Amino acid sequence: MKINTNPFGILKSLPALFLAAAMMVAGTSAQAEDIKVGFVYVGPVGDHGWTYRHDQGRLAVEKELGVATTFVESVAEGADSERVIRNLATTGHGLIFTTSFGYMNPTLKVAEQFPDVKFEHATGYKRADNLSTYSARFYEGRTVLGTIAGHMSKTGVVGYIASFPIPEVVRGINAFILAMRKVNPDAVVKVVWVNSWYDPGKEGDAAKALIDQGADIITQHTDSPAPLQVAEQRGVYAFGQASDMSAFAPTAQLTAIINDWNPYYVSRVKALMEGTWESQDVWSGIKTGMVEFAPYGDAVPAEARAAADAVREGIVNGTLHSFDGPINNQAGEQVIGEGETLDDGVLLGMDWYVEGVQGELGGQ
Repeated sequence: MKINTNPFGILKSLPALFLAAAMMVAGTSAQAEDIKVGFVYVGPVGDHGWTYRHDQGRLAVEKELGVATTFVESVAEGADSERVIRNLATTGHGLIFTTSFGYMNPTLKVAEQFPDVKFEHATGYKRADNLSTYSARFYEGRTVLGTIAGHMSKTGVVGYIASFPIPEVVRGINAFILAMRKVNPDAVVKVVWVNSWYDPGKEGDAAKALIDQGADIITQHTDSPAPLQVAEQRGVYAFGQASDMSAFAPTAQLTAIINDWNPYYVSRVKALMEGTWESQDVWSGIKTGMVEFAPYGDAVPAEARAAADAVREGIVNGTLHSFDGPINNQAGEQVIGEGETLDDGVLLGMDWYVEGVQGELGGQ
């Protein structure tokens, strides 16, 4: 394993051109020692959330395939990420995973410049012959969490700590309150936008503010365990994000969405080794195991467990969808009727709130 936080001075390897000559001949396979795989992370590997789970996937690649990997952590979205991605492409990495939405355009730009290197971008939508996209249907997990919240919240108010107002995050907020309102039609969710994926200070302050506004359950689409820790201190409940965070909040955590990237990363690197890698778009969820859950906390009552299990099973067998109608927007106007379901196209571009969400999109 190579741990690299300085991509401009530490990475040294064969140029990508020589790597391509060694391993990218169509229809041939490569040995593990012939390839290197790079990962670009938006947060630190110790965030105990999003980046931590991606890094577990990287470690699975090393363990199962014996392939050398490199990671660069805490890379800002934008120009910094473009430099990091390009540096990996020029230092012998035959496959590069970029793991945040804001890396989309930089990844595409570098992919166009290095057609013999393969790229995979998480949560984006721009593809090329040498650029794949992949994501998880995190909103399905939010549906399970919202069901639990509907059964457990005494105030009917949940606090939601959000990162950036992109469709992925908005979908999660909407899926959560839609599920919660199926149990408690008067429930509301209050959102605080912190405009960061990982900022423990801001996340913790947001949790405190939401609790002061009456939230007795906290959930988040940010990456640190700080909100869970605040919930533990303040005697309210919370849900973990991307990883099991119960060690930080053994009483407060009700469950957590777990992002399991391990099988995907192993399969894609194996495809590269076998010469079968092709550009694709993957959007998987609970059914495939890309979205998993931590064990229920002791505080979750039997009724809530049974309801959550039923929702989870319905999503898996196709009898339930997170965005089944009828659905009203935030203004109370119906956007889809009974018996209808919002399709993937709408979900991928979702930039509006459903009924029950308080506040303006992206506002404080």
